[in-house]
Amino acid sequence: MENLELALLLMVVGMATVFAILLIVIYFGKGLILFVNKYAPEEIPAKRQSPAGKRQRDSAIPETEAAAIVSAVNVITKGFGKVIKIEKL
Repeated sequence: MENLELALLLMVVGMATVFAILLIVIYFGKGLILFVNKYAPEEIPAKRQSPAGKRQRDSAIPETEAAAIVSAVNVITKGFGKVIKIEKL
């Protein structure tokens, strides 16, 4: 019976240790993400224009479908997403 009690004690201590380490990793990761987003923001790429100065448009995708895609991305990403290019596969 002593061996069973020792085994259960070791199991509980081991599982508690793993749980505590996982919590530390999760909160450290969240903190690192917040730190990087605050002090190292994403670089904004320079906009390139075509030689004619007009934006080239893919005629294969209708205007209504492009508007639906853009609005779906805005809803899903809560305004943080940005549609740069739409290609038909």
